Amino acid sequence: MARRKKVYEGKAKILYEGPEPGTLIQYFKDEGAPTVVPTDNVLQAAVEGKGVLNNRLSEFFMAGLNSIGVPTHFIRRLNMREQLVRMVEIIPLQVVVRNFAAGDISKRLGIPEGTALPRPIVEYYFKDDNLGLPLVSEEHVIAFGWASQQDLDDIVALALRVNDFLSGVMMGVGIRLADFQIEVGRIWEGDFMRLIVADEISPDSCRLWDMRANQDRAEGAPAPEVGPLADVYTELARRLGVLPSNVTHTTKPTLIN
Repeated sequence: MARRKKVYEGKAKILYEGPEPGTLIQYFKDEGAPTVVPTDNVLQAAVEGKGVLNNRLSEFFMAGLNSIGVPTHFIRRLNMREQLVRMVEIIPLQVVVRNFAAGDISKRLGIPEGTALPRPIVEYYFKDDNLGLPLVSEEHVIAFGWASQQDLDDIVALALRVNDFLSGVMMGVGIRLADFQIEVGRIWEGDFMRLIVADEISPDSCRLWDMRANQDRAEGAPAPEVGPLADVYTELARRLGVLPSNVTHTTKPTLIN
């Protein structure tokens, strides 16, 4: 069998050339990834089976977004660790949507962890690991040509639609979506360009709080401590009904990330 050409390798995924022009194969690794917001800057250790679970979970969320008219790069899952995706030109921003104060925003602004925000807040972080993925404003984004004002308007609209979808899905299985991050890419259809959701949506990119564990927590009190990572991936997959039958390392549910 011909050796596939590697296009890119990151902390949690590898991209290979796809079988057709304009496609890529996205491979999910077991290695960890930074927790949710770039400036939280916590690199998790490898978790056995995490790549399998993230492949299934990202398929679930991306396919769900496609079905409600939110465009993504996802085409189909190929096997336990790989999926076929559209090739996109990634905008060099990590787009973070916050529903509750946690992590970086609590440290920056002194807002107690767990505080509900008055409305979802969208933030941008410049994708440059050497700089530590700094928080940037719309003025920075436009001035340096990373995206136009129209792009930013479209990104906010996409991010808020993703937030509505994810929040509803998570609420339905007893989970509160505190915040999450997405990446957005450009695709061209003839002379027409549009923006779509790219990368992945999984526990690597979401901060999840178990509402069942939080029922007795006073409003504004800190969220419970983080549980073992395997609990987050496995329990989320179990509640959503996408747990692969060959993943057996489930433990006591503590779905907090």
